[in-house]
Amino acid sequence: MPTDIIQWFPGHMAKTRRLISEKLSLVDAVFDLRDARIPFSSANPEIEKLTAGKPRLIILNKASLCDRDKLSLWIEKYRNTGVRCIAADCMTGEGFSKLKDELAFLCSDKLQRYAEKGMSRKLKVMVLGIPNVGKSSLINRLAGGNKAKVENRPGVTREPQWFPTPYGFDMMDMPGVLWPKFDSRTVAENLAISGAIKNDVFDMETVALALIGRLRRMYPELLAARYKLGADDDFGGIEDIGIYEAAARSRGMLLKGGEVDYERFAGTIIDEFRNAKIGKITLDTI
Repeated sequence: MPTDIIQWFPGHMAKTRRLISEKLSLVDAVFDLRDARIPFSSANPEIEKLTAGKPRLIILNKASLCDRDKLSLWIEKYRNTGVRCIAADCMTGEGFSKLKDELAFLCSDKLQRYAEKGMSRKLKVMVLGIPNVGKSSLINRLAGGNKAKVENRPGVTREPQWFPTPYGFDMMDMPGVLWPKFDSRTVAENLAISGAIKNDVFDMETVALALIGRLRRMYPELLAARYKLGADDDFGGIEDIGIYEAAARSRGMLLKGGEVDYERFAGTIIDEFRNAKIGKITLDTI
């Protein structure tokens, strides 16, 4: 699949880039949210450029949906390069108890200056990330209530908003932002699979077939078990499309005449990945 099949960069994203630059002077640090299922693919390279010089904490969100062994490797990778990184999950609350201490560590020099001057001032944090990575859910959990609009689709937050928390810092929620051009086919597909890109701007069947290929290589046992493809998870010389068809038939997703309903099954397997019904999966490898 050519990478230009998935290019989603509407006007409000260009506006968000400008807003990040304009508002950055108002904050002390940045929470850089990423999807724990795709730690590399969900890392917007423009965020690091736009926030250069600001203390930054990488938060691998949706940790309850990912492969924990691979998650540990990704956290270790970031920490080995001197980048602060933690796992978090807005559903379970994992990682939230660490945020205050991580922020205090990142801003320790500034907090010490305030203390020496006898000043008491809340830290201010900008929350950034790609669409649908869980920024609003994180803010609601920290701020205590459904204050930020949350939907399981990208592109909901459109304007920056401030939210106070009882943890000694305030947060600025920014709209999700992607970068203008995906140079990697794998990254583009992973973003589509995870839900960072609206379903109506990519071909679902093409992306579903890409997901089949990833599962076949990385998690064959989960693929075989979920779609009743037999106890043997070694698919041998069967092509990805053959596995796709077998899985769809096993679910009874057929048209009149016994033809496979490719479109219906595409929506099903992508949805089941997003909701971890296939299993705990991480698509990016180190």
